[in-house]
Amino acid sequence: MNTLSGKVILVTGASRGIGAAVAHKLAQAGAKVIVNYAGGHEAAEQTVNTIKANGGEAIALQADVSKATEVAAMFDAAIAHYGKIDVLVNNAGIMITKLLKDTTDDDFTRQFDINVRGTFNTMREAATKLADNGSIINFSSTTTRVMMPTYGTYVATKAAVEQLTRVFSKEVGARGINVNSVSPGPTNTELFTKGKPQEVIDRLASLSAFNRIGEPEDIAKVVVFLASDDAKWISAQNIGLNGAMA
Repeated sequence: MNTLSGKVILVTGASRGIGAAVAHKLAQAGAKVIVNYAGGHEAAEQTVNTIKANGGEAIALQADVSKATEVAAMFDAAIAHYGKIDVLVNNAGIMITKLLKDTTDDDFTRQFDINVRGTFNTMREAATKLADNGSIINFSSTTTRVMMPTYGTYVATKAAVEQLTRVFSKEVGARGINVNSVSPGPTNTELFTKGKPQEVIDRLASLSAFNRIGEPEDIAKVVVFLASDDAKWISAQNIGLNGAMA
């Protein structure tokens, strides 16, 4: 069903993992997709090529979301190519897990620069460049709902994203733009599973009501809904996508 037909959607950090799954699902629903990437050019092009091979339309645009000038240039390039941007999906982010006492200044700054400043930069551009009646979906995390040692700085960045989402929804609502965030739980991506023993993954799976971790498509389906006109009355909300983990 082409629920997103005619919509142009920018997805940050879309070269792999959940971002790539979201890009594929949006394209399947009829959207034209801008696949943003910071450094993974080959992976981004592979995402674009797969979308095209399945009958969709997409382009890849490089930008480090923590740099305001690159974000502005990306918005301008996307609008020059497609004529507009209807939906912004802020998926780009990093996670460094360390006890607070072991967290360096660089660890702290890097996470806030990408996770918070990156979301701020794209929303600031969207304030004037996103089409009227558009949508914004920001990525938070279920880790904000649990007290897990070593996640302190990371959850601080995601809590900031949730509050930016809430306030920004009131600032752009007059243009018909709705703004929400989603909070995935443990999800079966290389980024999440790499380096984790199977017993750790199994333990996290047991925290869900369905005794499994999420799949990227579980997340992507909800993003597709939030990007559609069916979700326009939903704004300033954070939606947990974690199988009742928290």
